[in-house]
Amino acid sequence: MSKIVIFGAGGRAGRQAVAEARRRGHEVTAVVRDPSRYPDLADVVTGDVTDPHAFFTDAAHALVTGLPQARLVAVGLSALLPAADGTPVLDAIPAEFRPFCLAHAAGLEVLRAEGTGLDWVYVSPVGDFDHDGERTGRYGIGEHGDLSAKISYADFAVALLDEIENPRHLRVHLAVA
Repeated sequence: MSKIVIFGAGGRAGRQAVAEARRRGHEVTAVVRDPSRYPDLADVVTGDVTDPHAFFTDAAHALVTGLPQARLVAVGLSALLPAADGTPVLDAIPAEFRPFCLAHAAGLEVLRAEGTGLDWVYVSPVGDFDHDGERTGRYGIGEHGDLSAKISYADFAVALLDEIENPRHLRVHLAVA
């Protein structure tokens, strides 16, 4: 199968992405801040894209220039989607989370502006994660953000791996629920 690098592999979504990729027979390199905290992950390397010196825009610049022959499936935020009424979902996000969301928005803009030659897709939940949800193997594609919509981490990982194995979306923000 493919060689896949997963940044943030120690997080809830990252761990599910690693598990789904391995379940499908891919060779996975898991990138985490502190490999000693993840003895259960094989092929672990140190890396931190949330380092203040590489936070989103710098990371996006590095990925655009460093991955000309690869497919980039970036995990993003539902806050960057339009709501069904056309207003930004970001408007409904509490003020304390807005800087984090705006940093993600800046990174997405780097992909849009500089990634025209890169095979990329920015994937987010339509709304939020169902932290206790089980893997069903099913998901849908949404056009608008809806903070009340939920998807399990495992089903989100299914969507990520489906997009890696059978790319259907190019240079867009893909929302799954």
